[in-house]
Amino acid sequence: MPATAAAPAPDRPLRILAFGDSLMAGYGVRREEGFAAQLEALLRAQGLDASVLNGGVSGNTAGHARDRVGRTLNALRPPPDLAIVSFGGNDILRAVSPEETRADMEAVLDAFAERGIKVVLAGMLAPPFLGAHYTRAFNAIFPELAAARRLPFYPFFLAGVAGNAKLNLPDRVHPNAAGIARMAKGIAPYVLKEVGR
Repeated sequence: MPATAAAPAPDRPLRILAFGDSLMAGYGVRREEGFAAQLEALLRAQGLDASVLNGGVSGNTAGHARDRVGRTLNALRPPPDLAIVSFGGNDILRAVSPEETRADMEAVLDAFAERGIKVVLAGMLAPPFLGAHYTRAFNAIFPELAAARRLPFYPFFLAGVAGNAKLNLPDRVHPNAAGIARMAKGIAPYVLKEVGR
């Protein structure tokens, strides 16, 4: 396994890639209200000189992520020092089998590991109405991957946001600016810990 990415040069901010779907892309909100912008502002307020890159694409499944992760990382110069990776919501909506989602996520995480880029993994949870078998199999994917690879793990990217009408757009699926602020606040401690702050 390659060594982890080196610390950023002192004359540039820490580069963090937010690699995910619409939850990171900023669907339905202004650019400055999106996840990358809000997390960057939050980290800077905590004294971390960081630049958060928006690598979110609305509608992406873990399979789409598998297809584009190499191109995305090859296009970034210099490479990110850290990535936050979160997919799965669209896999649920499209009823992708948990086995397929797991294999796709394995490939995505492999791409970061091969380049020595640290990852904070943010999990996704399936709603219970999809049935006990699907829910149990899907919900095991992310904690098991994190444990096997010893990755920092934020169990549910939408913690405190899912199901709260005040924190979601009218579609009841995507977070509004306040919901995204809650997401950024939830995962920020994991990022700060990973970079030694």
